[in-house]
Amino acid sequence: MPPPTFQSRKVTEAAGQLLKLGGGSMFYIMLLKLLYLVDRAALQRFGKHVSNDRHVSMDNGPVLSCTYNLIRESPAAPPSYWRQHIEKRGLQVALLSDPGCDHLSEAESDLIQEVFTEYGHWDRFALIEHMHRNFGEWTDPEGSSIPIAIHKILEAQGAPRESAMAVENELTAMRELSSLYQ
Repeated sequence: MPPPTFQSRKVTEAAGQLLKLGGGSMFYIMLLKLLYLVDRAALQRFGKHVSNDRHVSMDNGPVLSCTYNLIRESPAAPPSYWRQHIEKRGLQVALLSDPGCDHLSEAESDLIQEVFTEYGHWDRFALIEHMHRNFGEWTDPEGSSIPIAIHKILEAQGAPRESAMAVENELTAMRELSSLYQ
């Protein structure tokens, strides 16, 4: 079940922006890595993430859990906003139509551009290896998945534990509050 505040429209818009920057399609594992990098950078820069997704360690590095499920969604499943705009084609995803960026702030759109500029042209396997070696929040799940706490992501980027925990507590409180209104 997705987190109460999971932003499927924002994730679709962010994915659409990354796919446009990548020429309209890319390996879905690359898209997952880029979206994780956007969330990771947003947490550091803004104290919040773009997706409000769950972060997990998987064999190929950290990913956004609900977003991963959107990509793997069966074509027979009821239509989703994601599938109106993005289609999985084997190991790739392709942009079917532009979802726009109505739910993304200008700062978030700029951050997506920055992440793509830095990492968008990497080989996907090199990026996975880079994340394994350099992202202290990732733990080898040995064929499963392990949740990654927000404070671990921030601490891995050099934030003091106290401030990392404060951000995590604030985001948890906001998630709990928003679940009351859903």
